[in-house]
Amino acid sequence: MEDYRILHDAGYHVLTYDFRNQGQSGQGNGGVGGQGFMARDVAGSLRFARADARTKDLTIGLFSRCQGANASMYAMHLWPEQFDDVRCMVAPQPLSMHATLARALEAMGMPERLAQLEHEIRLASSLTHEVTTPIPAAGSVRVPTFLYQVRNDLMTTPDDVQAMFDAIPVEEKRLMWIEDSTARWDGYLEFQRNPAPMLEWFATYMG
Repeated sequence: MEDYRILHDAGYHVLTYDFRNQGQSGQGNGGVGGQGFMARDVAGSLRFARADARTKDLTIGLFSRCQGANASMYAMHLWPEQFDDVRCMVAPQPLSMHATLARALEAMGMPERLAQLEHEIRLASSLTHEVTTPIPAAGSVRVPTFLYQVRNDLMTTPDDVQAMFDAIPVEEKRLMWIEDSTARWDGYLEFQRNPAPMLEWFATYMG
């Protein structure tokens, strides 16, 4: 809620929603998540914003956090035409399932079981590597994009986020590392603690 207040006080209208199977939203896809399914919600929110009388004449930018960042990149890959009028994206803490699973297994002392675990996930959910990492989809991003991430986040690795950033083919992009922490939550709190860089990005491309 603090994030929304900061954006509101900076003069922005905020449209926010629960992804399917999360929060107070209904269940979809048998309860299975993943950026491929969530990408539909990103595209749906854009169509809603363009159609609703309260928002149809407003400039659009995306503040897509974590799974939302993954889903936004994948939506750009699937339906690039839906993003023709999107001015920019701020995307904190995207991550690949592969990197998260690898770190979890390392912490449990079983790093050699990664391939087996990913195989079991595919059997249970039909989710393939293509839709459990945003790295390939990042190549379809065409809007100015600002990523930020806790560098030593215990749930992922720096090279995972760096690979996403490197794959984005536009010149207007930025990657900001958050130092002196291993807690992923510090990345989520960064906008509340230091909103200036993100607000500057929005102002530059939505002003």
